[in-house]
Amino acid sequence: MDDHSPRDDAEIPAERTYETPPTERPITDAEAARAAALSANEHIKIASGYLRGTLADGLLKHATGAISEDDGQLVKFHGMYLQDDRDIRAERTRKKLDKAYSFMIRLRIAGGVVTPKQWLILDDIARTYAGNALRATTRQTFQYHGVIKSNLKRTMAAIDAALLDTIAACGDVNRNVMAATNPAQAGAHREALKLAKDISDSLLPKTSAWREIWLDGERVVGGEDAAEIEPVYGRTYLPRKFKTVVAVPPSNEVDIFAHDLGFIAILDEKNKLTGWNVTVGGGMGMTHGETDTFPRTADVMCFVEPADALKAAEAVMTVQRDWGNRKNRKNARLKYTIERYGLKAFRAEVEKRVGKPLADPKPFTFTGNGDRYGWVEGEDGRHHLTLYVPSGRIKDVEGGPQFLSGFRRIAEVHEGDFRLTGNQNVIIANVPAAKKAEIDALVAEYGLTNGAGALRRNALACVALPTCGLALAESERYLPDLVSELEESLASHGLADEDITIRSTGCPNGCARPFISEIGLVGRGPERYHLYLGAAFDGSRLSKLYREDVQASEIRGILDPLFADYAKNRQPGEHFGDFVIRAGHVAKTTNGPDFHDRTGALKPAA
Repeated sequence: MDDHSPRDDAEIPAERTYETPPTERPITDAEAARAAALSANEHIKIASGYLRGTLADGLLKHATGAISEDDGQLVKFHGMYLQDDRDIRAERTRKKLDKAYSFMIRLRIAGGVVTPKQWLILDDIARTYAGNALRATTRQTFQYHGVIKSNLKRTMAAIDAALLDTIAACGDVNRNVMAATNPAQAGAHREALKLAKDISDSLLPKTSAWREIWLDGERVVGGEDAAEIEPVYGRTYLPRKFKTVVAVPPSNEVDIFAHDLGFIAILDEKNKLTGWNVTVGGGMGMTHGETDTFPRTADVMCFVEPADALKAAEAVMTVQRDWGNRKNRKNARLKYTIERYGLKAFRAEVEKRVGKPLADPKPFTFTGNGDRYGWVEGEDGRHHLTLYVPSGRIKDVEGGPQFLSGFRRIAEVHEGDFRLTGNQNVIIANVPAAKKAEIDALVAEYGLTNGAGALRRNALACVALPTCGLALAESERYLPDLVSELEESLASHGLADEDITIRSTGCPNGCARPFISEIGLVGRGPERYHLYLGAAFDGSRLSKLYREDVQASEIRGILDPLFADYAKNRQPGEHFGDFVIRAGHVAKTTNGPDFHDRTGALKPAA
């Protein structure tokens, strides 16, 4: 993309009539909530005492590994999800046993940067409480899986000892803020990381509930009744989750068009920051069979000076706080707010809250959304090694790479920092030239890798089964085998080295951002997937449903003739997602509302 709109070549939509925006914040207390017939989650938040609920008491109930249903919603704001092992759920039900409950814990690490000392503590936690595994997520942070209720407070205390936390990693708040990691642009990365941290800290919930419940902190007397306890969020927080990212062109590794709010660094000819383009209204999730839900790519709304970036972030989030749909959670994300009221009205309200008119977006170019594997030297002479981690699963693989042990040994000698990427990989960053050989030796000793085949290095998968309660099909456990099959197919057509993005999720919530990958698989049922094609390689255009309810065993056969056509008839430099549209295999999606139109194969594959 080479200017301020990700869809310049899209069809011009017909003139639309938008709803009139609300004039004031609608939610003030429980009576107003009841009168407005809001969703159940809104009542839970209002009654929670600023995210406390009955969590403290629930932790003391040892007869079950679960917590109450309402607390199950509140605990998300603390960075956790209650889950169970679905592989053994049926067997335990037959034996009249409780489900095998445990918790997924997600950390808040703005920009995905941790020190070697922090890495060692996180490694200790994984070995002690989380089944000897860390997981680097598509949101540039870590998750632990399998933490049982009796170990929650110990785990949280250990995370606190690493000077990290989990608050607002999930829930109806601004979640972990992602930032560009491009090691070749050291100055721009510092600016992106600083903005990510500033936004994360500024938009963090102010309630002391997290420290009270998990670290036995003292409760502030009367604090739960003080109106200023959440000066930005108020009692009801946001209508739905809110995701923010910071990108530095030419890399779109954070998938900026897939998120509620984004900042694109605008650099001068000397790579110095001049300001930020602001994007709004992206989001991946939808519900199968409900066409009023859809993924959407963000609009590039305006340009802000560096001094106004934080104000703009808060303004965008608070407009969504006040305008978002609190009656129907399926239509509560910012993308639906903008579809409802229009970008023009939304921008005008943001400008009102910032206190000044904002400039129009500046030109920029993205070339892709993948990582740069291997060693890269930055502008400052420091060296950075990006290592490929399949699905971000940092564990020791029997007969394979020893990721957990290898990264631990590297952390013991490393003098720089570690950076997680939005593609679930790990960068060993800021390595002096004299230390490169030592790092390389450890990488070789533990079987780590700085790359993979072209398709595999552009693959993402969510966790899905057995722990995610929403998963309809496999994802992380299935995608590696499918990639192996497709690699054979691509090689047979001379495409082994062709970069093509492929992503898989177990359900349509889209955690691995499948709707902006050139090949997207979305779980529909056991071993069944919807197959999507036609997204842009740089993440700026959505895909289109090509085949629905495809059996896993059929996917290679469906894609092989498309690969053959691509190999024979592509134009120089043409990406696969662009080709399948130009060649007439699948319709082009212009944006969210168009996502469900003109679906299916437009012509038989050769």
